[in-house]
Amino acid sequence: MTEETERRGSGERVADPALTLRERKKRETRQRISDEATMLFAARGFDRVTVAEVAQAAHVSTMTVFNHFPRKEDLFLDRIPEAVELFTAAVRGRPAGESPSAALRALLLQLLDQGHPLAAVSDNFPYFWRIVLDSPALRARAREGVEEVEQALGDVMAETAPGGDGPGVRLAAALTVAAYRAVYVATARRLLAGERAVDVAEDHRSRVNGAFDALERALPGVC
Repeated sequence: MTEETERRGSGERVADPALTLRERKKRETRQRISDEATMLFAARGFDRVTVAEVAQAAHVSTMTVFNHFPRKEDLFLDRIPEAVELFTAAVRGRPAGESPSAALRALLLQLLDQGHPLAAVSDNFPYFWRIVLDSPALRARAREGVEEVEQALGDVMAETAPGGDGPGVRLAAALTVAAYRAVYVATARRLLAGERAVDVAEDHRSRVNGAFDALERALPGVC
């Protein structure tokens, strides 16, 4: 999801004072590119907009666009690297004695409480998904993103598991991602059907808890 979409649902991001001037300028350029791309995609559809047109609207070169977004699809689905980072950091940084499942459950409930775009619970969320659903390229990239999260989660679970990279670890990673995808899609469908975020949030929370309860019963000692 683009940062423009996030701002519409969650408020403006606050600049990090620790960033250098160069880093802030890079972020500002990336944001401007993302904002212009979002407006063009919303107006004309993702597949009808070229990267050159995004570059022209953002007053940068096409090369600059690709320096910030390796693929055109990443202009819109720019949350995939963040999802990978959040999932892996939750598992790698969990306290001693805490299971990967407990750490991931806590993360997903925290994202819900924060109104984070990766929680999928926002009245502006249908705006995002309609653009994705209208584009075969974006749908394909979204599927790839799920696979990337699963691979990274399997790697970090194997890295931190007492028994190393056993078959149960990879199965646990795959089932964890599948379980959250099922929760995410169920919430997305309700919002796309016209329900309000405030009316689906608690059901989303319940589904997250139910999914992780099921995972822990199915794979005790692994999840």
